[in-house]
Amino acid sequence: VQQGDSLITGMHDMPAFDQDALIFAIRTDQAGKSSFPEFLMATWMAGVVSYDVDFVHRKVTYFGAKGDSYIEAYAAVQI
Repeated sequence: VQQGDSLITGMHDMPAFDQDALIFAIRTDQAGKSSFPEFLMATWMAGVVSYDVDFVHRKVTYFGAKGDSYIEAYAAVQI
């Protein structure tokens, strides 16, 4: 296991959930225009506090602190 650096340190207000900013972060990452740490920071700034990956149903659910959520579905890939 390799532990990465924390996104933030100290006390901070949680950013409000911003679905448009989250979708922008996802699309930027999908286009290969961000690193994983940059993607995580962008999701944090969009108000995401956690996410759940469902490999069976090919979806990721992103959660905000006040019960907000956004589901991103992914198409199946044949190898």
